[in-house]
Amino acid sequence: MISNNYPKGEDMIRILIVEDQTILRDALCANLRTFDEFEVVGGISNSDIALHTCHKLKPDLVLMDICTENNSSGLEATKAIKKELPHIRVVIMTAMPEITFIDRAKEAKADSFIYKNISLNSLVSCIKNTIDGYSIYPTSSLPKLPNNAELTPKELEILRLICEAKSRKEIAQELYFSEGTIKAYISTILQKTGYDSISKLAIFALSHGYINSKI
Repeated sequence: MISNNYPKGEDMIRILIVEDQTILRDALCANLRTFDEFEVVGGISNSDIALHTCHKLKPDLVLMDICTENNSSGLEATKAIKKELPHIRVVIMTAMPEITFIDRAKEAKADSFIYKNISLNSLVSCIKNTIDGYSIYPTSSLPKLPNNAELTPKELEILRLICEAKSRKEIAQELYFSEGTIKAYISTILQKTGYDSISKLAIFALSHGYINSKI
């Protein structure tokens, strides 16, 4: 349901908030509306209707939670918005320091990325800089894999697909690789992390929050 009973003004940065937690959504609205340069034009709980809402409310910037109501994906919503309405800035926000989120946000063409534990001043700075054309992404706060392994974006994507219980054949088909190539990637991932079983690594990654297979 769209809530747009927020104050309106002239020549302000129009912001749409996509956040399924009502308390947090209302808090973001209340805090942002204290700044004269911001106008919160609406708040929704489900990213599946974010594109439609952008067409209707015409925000300048969207604060997009990465996982919203009914497990709807803020990443997919971002892709859709940037494809149809590329002039709208999108800031992805999450409370989960999952190791693939930043790369996936960049792939979705999100303009900026923040963690929800940042200060209000940092949020305001991010919004203003994003509107001005800067791309703000964190350079730290990412969780570390075993052995402090640094996996490439493709290796992380393969690990995420493994955590979704997909077979080598299914992963190969999805990524347009041969099964042999996927096997080689898995061997490299195991070598970097020090694990002898990709299943054990997947269990570790899921249980420790490094990978979220639902998003």
